[in-house]
Amino acid sequence: MYKKILLIVLVFALSLSFYGCKAIDVMKGLVSEEESEVEIVRSDEEDIEISNDVNMRDTVLYFQNENGYLVPVKREIPWETGIAKAALSNMIADPVVTEDIAQIGLMPIIPAGTEIIGMSINDGLCKVNFTNDILNYQSKKEEENIVKGIVYTLTEFPTIDKVQFMFEGQIINELEYGTKVAQPIERKDINLLDIGANGDSRIVVYYKGTSNGEYEYYVPVTLPISGDNVNVSKALRELFNGPPELTGLYTDIPLGVELSDVSVREGVAYIDINLESNEAISSQVQFDMMSKNIGLTLQQFNDIAGYEILIEGKTLEEAGLEFFEPEGLPVFANEY
Repeated sequence: MYKKILLIVLVFALSLSFYGCKAIDVMKGLVSEEESEVEIVRSDEEDIEISNDVNMRDTVLYFQNENGYLVPVKREIPWETGIAKAALSNMIADPVVTEDIAQIGLMPIIPAGTEIIGMSINDGLCKVNFTNDILNYQSKKEEENIVKGIVYTLTEFPTIDKVQFMFEGQIINELEYGTKVAQPIERKDINLLDIGANGDSRIVVYYKGTSNGEYEYYVPVTLPISGDNVNVSKALRELFNGPPELTGLYTDIPLGVELSDVSVREGVAYIDINLESNEAISSQVQFDMMSKNIGLTLQQFNDIAGYEILIEGKTLEEAGLEFFEPEGLPVFANEY
């Protein structure tokens, strides 16, 4: 009897040992697969924007203009698994992409010949592995635009908060012109202007840019400001004051229109403006352009869901203007 019990115990122990080894092998396989190399995974599980064509997805990509400004552009790209990779592929300077966006006066930011070896997304961190062709640029501005343009494009996806750059499997400390890439990078300081202002705070204002005067588009610009209180009023005053000199930028705020006051109640920003005369805004189109310029600048404030424009404290109807107010904040800056 004692021998039978001992035999059963030995068989059970051997079974556990065998199963344990198999379990460890499985675990090793999982770890090895995760560490083998970054792979393409879905990045589109939340808040998907679908275009009218069910096979296409509205996606914001970043290109650059002749003055080196990064410009966000809504493009429709084919719906597919791993669409974040597809987004970056549509930013590489191949003949098709280059010719396509040349029609709106812009240029790709990722050098020709670049390939995306792999990509992974986990807990908000996107690791993306490029071939070294991505390092074929000629200036500090191009280097900055590659890094920021990729980070801003990928973080348009709700599952991505920051980006770790890899170059043929390696993480390096900094690029040729000093851009630090050793650590994951978040959105920060797009088109930062050096205007000689002191202050650690930053504010984003949308101005207008153009290519050869033929094409125009909205350009998000980061301005350093003094003080820690970054708010709606400061952002709009920068917009109404106009862009700094020698930037080649302008606004859709018509001449004869001045900002009087800004207040926020229950998520709605009330923008009170003064007009030199009712002719300062001559049409619904002009009013819509001004409204969009204001709305884009308001996008950076998470507590703002909508806005209304007042004329010297009166609604448009009370002021005798037959214009329609904007319906919510604009979704895209530039659509082509």
